[in-house]
Amino acid sequence: MELTPPGPGGTPSLFARLVDDSALFPPGDATMSQALKAHFATRAGERAGVLGVFLCQASRLPEMITELIKIKPTTPLPISLIIDTGLGGVPKAISIVESRNELLALKMVEMPAPSDVDEVWLERVSEFVPEDVIRVVEPRRGVGWLDGVRKVIEHGSWPKIRCGGLSKENFPSIDEVADFLAVVSGSTGASFKATNSLHRAVRHTDAETGFDHHGFLNLLVASARCLSGGDVRDALSCRDSEVLSAEAQALSDPAAKAVRSLFASYASASFDEPIADLEGLGLL
Repeated sequence: MELTPPGPGGTPSLFARLVDDSALFPPGDATMSQALKAHFATRAGERAGVLGVFLCQASRLPEMITELIKIKPTTPLPISLIIDTGLGGVPKAISIVESRNELLALKMVEMPAPSDVDEVWLERVSEFVPEDVIRVVEPRRGVGWLDGVRKVIEHGSWPKIRCGGLSKENFPSIDEVADFLAVVSGSTGASFKATNSLHRAVRHTDAETGFDHHGFLNLLVASARCLSGGDVRDALSCRDSEVLSAEAQALSDPAAKAVRSLFASYASASFDEPIADLEGLGLL
């Protein structure tokens, strides 16, 4: 499966299908109707090439199908199924999606891992999810976290890194992100997904909460440096948008595609914010 097919409108390889739509999740919390209408409007717009899959909780599948019947999409909606019903609920959720293949195209299944990232559990994930669907598993940060990341990769899934949330503890440190990148980039052919609090391109401090937010452009440049032997921590900590955008623009097309084979996509409740930042930096 090609991870980053070229988007319409000449979208640069570095940003093709980069942003998955998590409008249903905090801090977006859109209604199903709002989220789907906005998604299809974006998919028909000039920046559609940056847009990835639509994220939906397994528990809300019937609600999504009801809304899609009203919308009558001309092609099936590419989705990532977020498993909020436990591993045992995966077969039923996938069966529901497959029964409505005129409305839905299942591209990805994502779920949190148990605290110990048990290998038997990972094998069941592999059994439950069809081979042509990407499996994304999120190990919890903490003691033994990187061992969990390695196990996820060894079982053929993408590890997911949560980059923020509603409390300071949800934000991994620069060292933690760098260590995660080192593990994934050191595993042949491995890819990862990121999520949460990556609406802006460049690292910054939120004026309301005082939390330091990672930037998705920092992650892209850090991934490039991972592959080329550069200073990853410097890229993650950089707050200079001109430095980061210049480095991103200097990547050759093969280098950009290699970066995106590593950093496959990230989930954002906002599409307008990342697009505005990329346009403002002259990257789109």
